[in-house]
Amino acid sequence: MPRTYLDHASGSPLRPAAFEAMLPYLRDHPGDPGRVHTEGRTTRVAVEDAREQVAALFGSRPREIVFTASGTEAINTAVWGASAGRDGSAHAVTTAVEHSAVRDALERAPVAVTTVGVDGLGRVSADAVLDAISPQTVLVSVQWANHEVGTLQPVLEIVAACRERGVLVHVDACMAAGHVPVDFRGSVADLVSVTGYKLGAPRGTAALLVRRGLRFAPFVVGGAQERARRGGAEDVAGIVGFGAACAELAADGRLDLEASLAWAQTERLIAGTTAAVDGVQVYGDPIDRVPHLVCLGVEGVEAEPVLLGLDQHGVAVHSGSSCSSELLEPSPVLQAMGVDADHSLRVSVGWSTTDTDIDAFLTAFPDVVTKLRALRG
Repeated sequence: MPRTYLDHASGSPLRPAAFEAMLPYLRDHPGDPGRVHTEGRTTRVAVEDAREQVAALFGSRPREIVFTASGTEAINTAVWGASAGRDGSAHAVTTAVEHSAVRDALERAPVAVTTVGVDGLGRVSADAVLDAISPQTVLVSVQWANHEVGTLQPVLEIVAACRERGVLVHVDACMAAGHVPVDFRGSVADLVSVTGYKLGAPRGTAALLVRRGLRFAPFVVGGAQERARRGGAEDVAGIVGFGAACAELAADGRLDLEASLAWAQTERLIAGTTAAVDGVQVYGDPIDRVPHLVCLGVEGVEAEPVLLGLDQHGVAVHSGSSCSSELLEPSPVLQAMGVDADHSLRVSVGWSTTDTDIDAFLTAFPDVVTKLRALRG
């Protein structure tokens, strides 16, 4: 049975352009970029070329790019850099719908944390975030787009107001990167986390964008790589693949084209499921969202049996966020929104999704839900 992959929000397939760019650095160029011999200089050029490609997509200077091994590491680096050395009287502000990487990093940081709630669409109020800031606030961490329901946040408004107050801002753009424009320079944020593997770069690629002139303590120590901002040997092939994927998205309006196609596919998915099955609703903002992700609430059946039933039909989707499902606990994002946290299904498309993939989901979904409801009744 052919498989249909609709979990791009967890990780998208590797783009062919990224694969081809990586091959020479997997096969022919073993040099450490930190060495001065010819082999080292060859890989150093490749890393810096990729840095320029990533910077071009995200509107930053190449020197503002710090490569990391995951979005989680980028987020931890941002939180650690802003809070390291504090005496416990410092304060941070975040929202109730942040990724677990943000929540967990702040929990162990030497700061008191104020968590701002959201409305029923999963959106935080910019005014509420600003009202939570105190003279002791050293960091505000907000997401660009929610990782479970796709709702876009008022990031630019929050960042601009925090800049006026002299408060450092980290933006988690891991779900937005490669799907909507992320302009680091235009956002005037201090720190922005992005991932490569959600936009078609190899798994294990990500970056923290650090505003020029900002100094922070490195999270990963043990070397002077990344201009002493992240220790450890560089994954040259992965970084090259990340750069190639970003270059493809930045060329000739490709990001806008893919976003338009993703929007059409998810709109068709929403229309088809809600028309074919009673008791299905869309969680999150149906309009002001990232184009590639929708979260469906399915009345009468829990998400896991639906997910497993779809998998038996050859369709891969997800319930909840990619990092919380292993805990087998209700989604904290949906709980914060005040909606049913046990019956959500996250469906996400990407660069390789076809209309045939959407057809497969729309065929399998009614059958799976109908059979599961019959078993309950």
